[in-house]
Amino acid sequence: MTFKVERQIGASKLTIETGKVARQAHGAAIVQYGETVVLGTALTGPPREGIDFFPLQVDYREKMAAAGKFPGGFFKREGRPTAKEILTMRMIDRPVRPLFPKAFKDEVQIQCFVLAADDQNDPDVIAMTAAASALAVSPLPFQGPVASVRVGRIDGEFVINPTRAQMEYSDLDLIVAGTPRSVNMIEIGCRELSEDVVADAIEFGHKNGVIPICEMLDELKKHAGKECTWEAPEADTAFLDDVKARCWDDLVAAKQIAGKQDRYAAVRAVYDKMIEHYCPEGEDKPAHTPNQVKEAVRQVERAVVRQRILNEKIRPDGRGLEDIRPITAEVGWLPRVHGSALFTRGETQAMVTTTLGTASDEQIIDDLIEEYSKKFLLHYNFPPFCVGEVRRIGAPGRREIGHGALAERSLEAVLPSPDDFPYTIRLVSDILESNGSSSMATVCGGTLALMDAGVPIKAPVAGISIGMVEENDKAVLFPDILGEEDAFGDMDFKVAGTREGITGIQLDIKAEGLKFNLMRDALQIAKKARFHILDIMESVIDKPRPEISKYAPRLLMIQIDPEKIGKLIGPGGRSVRAIQANTGAQIDIEDDGTVFISCTDAEKAQKAYDLVQKMTEDIKVGQIYDGKVASIKDFGAFIEIQEGQDGLCHISELDEGYVRSVSDVVSVGDEVRVKVIAIDDQGRIKLSRKAAMQEDKEKAGKSED
Repeated sequence: MTFKVERQIGASKLTIETGKVARQAHGAAIVQYGETVVLGTALTGPPREGIDFFPLQVDYREKMAAAGKFPGGFFKREGRPTAKEILTMRMIDRPVRPLFPKAFKDEVQIQCFVLAADDQNDPDVIAMTAAASALAVSPLPFQGPVASVRVGRIDGEFVINPTRAQMEYSDLDLIVAGTPRSVNMIEIGCRELSEDVVADAIEFGHKNGVIPICEMLDELKKHAGKECTWEAPEADTAFLDDVKARCWDDLVAAKQIAGKQDRYAAVRAVYDKMIEHYCPEGEDKPAHTPNQVKEAVRQVERAVVRQRILNEKIRPDGRGLEDIRPITAEVGWLPRVHGSALFTRGETQAMVTTTLGTASDEQIIDDLIEEYSKKFLLHYNFPPFCVGEVRRIGAPGRREIGHGALAERSLEAVLPSPDDFPYTIRLVSDILESNGSSSMATVCGGTLALMDAGVPIKAPVAGISIGMVEENDKAVLFPDILGEEDAFGDMDFKVAGTREGITGIQLDIKAEGLKFNLMRDALQIAKKARFHILDIMESVIDKPRPEISKYAPRLLMIQIDPEKIGKLIGPGGRSVRAIQANTGAQIDIEDDGTVFISCTDAEKAQKAYDLVQKMTEDIKVGQIYDGKVASIKDFGAFIEIQEGQDGLCHISELDEGYVRSVSDVVSVGDEVRVKVIAIDDQGRIKLSRKAAMQEDKEKAGKSED
């Protein structure tokens, strides 16, 4: 049986339908907004034996056929997920995961496919609704509903689910997700907006998008939902109380050790002690397995950390609630690279380098919309040594791609326009130590590396993460969270920005949601901490260096008439290759006539610039050109002054004195300086070597005076 709900959300109608397709899935729904259609499915399987975590897997794919396109590449078939698909998977996962019961450990798989895509409505938030719809009608113990929308800001007015065209004029890109009562996921990129504006945008999106869609999902579940058969296992409270009595004091003592590795070692010793007690060697069938003991000790450890923060206002490393760890920063510490910075905050350290490139270094993106290029790239790496671990080293994972995207989005707002700074910019952040919020350390280190490279950013950007512990209507907020505060706390609220305003936000929360008053308080705490960090950063380098590195390419830009692109390239590329061979410069030509000239030698770059300019500019009367004799006649010489463009230098204009024969003065192939003295109605050019010689002499005489 099919069932459909519809409602106007923003400028378009949102339609959710279930029961028509994918009927063997445990939950499935088709969601349409505008002419973008996404299928969402949810399935569950039995838990793996001995598993101690919730194995939720989210997959999102953009089928190229949805936009009437062929996949790029040799195979002409979709392959590994793109960065956009991975980021969307993370956005679907983050608001959904906290709404499953803590004791639920069954396998859950959510898949979303884009079936049709217009060029105006981004399928990412539609896919989030499709996943929530599939969960709503499934028999899973999902404590929803949950919904999400995009919010833009155009001319000071908020817009629900703006189109791609509208987003070109928006100074805000916000995705907010939540339940009818609160928000539980936020992604923001914006152009230095104030804390109040950002908070108002979040509340606007929740009221006008999240709540109405949640009402649709409640109706969908009422009419088409399957009954949940899962029952939470009965907790062994006696065992947990016994573990707590045996290890509470030891964990409290371990948590008072300041250093991360020493503290972790002391905590591991407590785990080992409890496992040895409850699972002694030689006992065939102990009452509790090592995994059960670990889980019980972990619950006690969580309670210790939270109680110390809530009641004693002391954090695991001994800091007070408002304290930020010591910060040091250094720039220009690596030779040869175009820009470098080392940013250290406590036991979190980011090494960031800047590389400046040309138009040929841009990344070409091929997805559902038309192909486009990126001139700013930020890549984040998290090697296992940064947390003192030995594990498999492979390609960047979802976490690395997500953290890099957050830092990239936070810095984009302050980058110069390509017209002012035409370089392609790549930042690479290698995390050398990690104990909380390495993505925000990347933002700080990225700012310093950009300024060290001479990139004229509008203002420095800093970032900080705000944590929270909330129990029994009592909540505590604190800046600069540690790894264990992230693990045992309720929130990781990352905020980046300048002194003028916010440029990026990411909210992850383990509780059901974040109340709006706490959100506003967290933004103010982040603002105070951000200013403190900016003070330290600006004491190291307060503005971009006036010159780029001598090892970076010198990039010049010239705009030519698009009709003269062919002339610049020449037959088979002969002309442009000749300029590159003569100067050592790299020349990249855009379809609109923009020509980028790059070379590590500034003089050679300028020489190539002059050659391109002379080759493509309109011939002007009175201009002197360096030409080459193309042919000789009795009455004069034809001299090529541009590729494919020559003029006649009459025998009377070859020299200051009497010339009996043209060959007495010039030969074919000679390079000569000539001045344009006339262009007739038919476009024929008249040249004078004599006039050029006289003008050069006059200039030489003035310089001697």
